[in-house]
Amino acid sequence: MSMTDAAAFRASPEEAADAASAAASRAGVEIRLLEDVGDFARVAELFQSIWTKQGETSPVNVETLRALSKAGSYVGGAFEHDELVGACFGFFAAPDQRALHSHIAGVSARMRGRSVGFALKVHQRAWALEEGLDEIAWTFDPLISRNAHFNLVKLAATPTSYHRNFYGHMADALNGADDTDRMLVTWYVRDPRVVAACHGEPSGSGDVADAEPLLSVGEDLGPLRHRTDARLVRVALPRDIEALRLSEPARATAWRLALRETLGSALEGGGRVLSFDRSGAYTIDRGEQG
Repeated sequence: MSMTDAAAFRASPEEAADAASAAASRAGVEIRLLEDVGDFARVAELFQSIWTKQGETSPVNVETLRALSKAGSYVGGAFEHDELVGACFGFFAAPDQRALHSHIAGVSARMRGRSVGFALKVHQRAWALEEGLDEIAWTFDPLISRNAHFNLVKLAATPTSYHRNFYGHMADALNGADDTDRMLVTWYVRDPRVVAACHGEPSGSGDVADAEPLLSVGEDLGPLRHRTDARLVRVALPRDIEALRLSEPARATAWRLALRETLGSALEGGGRVLSFDRSGAYTIDRGEQG
């Protein structure tokens, strides 16, 4: 048994704090809870630079962040020297759930690829364990391949449900005019798979050889549906849906609808996502087909 395997059975605030410290060190940042109005203003400015078009307002304001912090919810920031380069905030779920809903996490363009987002999430898990919580939930766009890999493989979060047009029309710099379908994932902070992931041993990609294609990328880079009664199916994603939204919005919309009708319908029918593989595809167990 490896050191990480042994640590998986000892999930604790101390273990989580060690993982958070190591992740921040590898990313070259310092991560801390934010309580100062000046820092909240910096978060709002950072998120504005990530999500909005020129002249538009940030997806969060100083007053909301101040209120969340005062209420004891999580507001964390990642700093390189004195520069805020990433931030994440969330709020408590209903008391009996012992859970946090993590609403927005973002990293400056300059720092992408340096695992700052990973370090923020590992810090958030350490905070959650200190607070006596059992899980953290959040949503992400299931059409974005790198986000699916980050959430399902690198963090070992568990897909919970699919939500159609979750936020309604947003039309920001990342979503364009597309519907805001989202996948809800739950991070079970004491799960051995999550512990291992936070210590740098991500969940396996879980390639399933006998899964049949349900959705694949066509020669024209559009979605290609397949008819199959198989229980295990693969749903592939385009390599870069964000670029496609800018260059070919009609084709991007076709992908949204195709994913909704495959991945979304499978989860709504009681199916489970088993993995997300290296090729950029979900493997789904659709259960018994009626």
